[in-house]
Amino acid sequence: MVQGFWKKLKKPVFVLAPMLDVTDAAFRRVIAKYGKPDVFWTEFVSVDGLVSSGKQKLEHLLEYSERERPIVAQVFGANPENFERAARIIKDMGFDGIDINMGCPERKVVKMGAGAGLINNPKLAQKIIMATQKGAGRLPVSVKIRVGDTQEALAKWLPKILEPRPAAITIHFRTRKEMSLVPAHWELARLAMKLSRKYARGGVRTLIIGNGDVKNLEEARHKIAEYDLDGVMIGRGIFGNPWLFNKRKKSVSKDEKLKVLLEHAKLYEKMFKGRKPFDIMKRHFKAYVNGFPGAKELRTKLMAARSAQEVEKIIRSGR
Repeated sequence: MVQGFWKKLKKPVFVLAPMLDVTDAAFRRVIAKYGKPDVFWTEFVSVDGLVSSGKQKLEHLLEYSERERPIVAQVFGANPENFERAARIIKDMGFDGIDINMGCPERKVVKMGAGAGLINNPKLAQKIIMATQKGAGRLPVSVKIRVGDTQEALAKWLPKILEPRPAAITIHFRTRKEMSLVPAHWELARLAMKLSRKYARGGVRTLIIGNGDVKNLEEARHKIAEYDLDGVMIGRGIFGNPWLFNKRKKSVSKDEKLKVLLEHAKLYEKMFKGRKPFDIMKRHFKAYVNGFPGAKELRTKLMAARSAQEVEKIIRSGR
């Protein structure tokens, strides 16, 4: 097992979930400045696209800054050969690790046999992990999974992922079918840890990181203490809150929120103009602008903005 940076991290670890068009390179830079997690993930990238002639269209998904280290590139697909080739590309790009998404429940991804579509094809899942490890060399490989397809099947599914000995496994404690529509089954964390210890070799085991419904560090610490986990991944709690992982920040004022919103919008436009529509940035407005008098009216105005310059004018006139 190649542990890489995972071996050096102080446990437990608190990490940020990769979310497409949310935790992009611009938002991660803002988060790194105001409340850095122990590990960053990129948005997920198709290995098929990464090894194709059109790979330049995916470059923005793999941009990162030195402040984000350790930074892990997350990939998805269903072709082991392309995973090996993509792993070599990612290694050459200077990433600290590679993560394989075997948990995405989106229909288009599942239909191609990728993401959560691999739950019902454990032999292919193992081939993909081993191919990625081969291409990654000394980079650690981790995996993100769910607890089952239409039914919970962690006792059968997790050992198949543990056998190739990835450095870490993040488990979203829901099935593919459940999406995010029911409470996460955190009681399965005990089984996950038991299996991780069972598959340890030479005193070294795969780390287990829990995921699902955790909104802040307080809740994460509670889960870690209750289930003896190695860490917790937090996703939706980061919306409008780049201070989420800042252990010293107790509260954030309205002016701070608006200041960072504008900083975020300007950075987004600078990095992605001509490559991503500005409207994607707007999904953050509701999260930043809430909890104070006049927030609803200000949000309505911001949603009509077409550039960072317009965002600045609206914020300054609204103060």
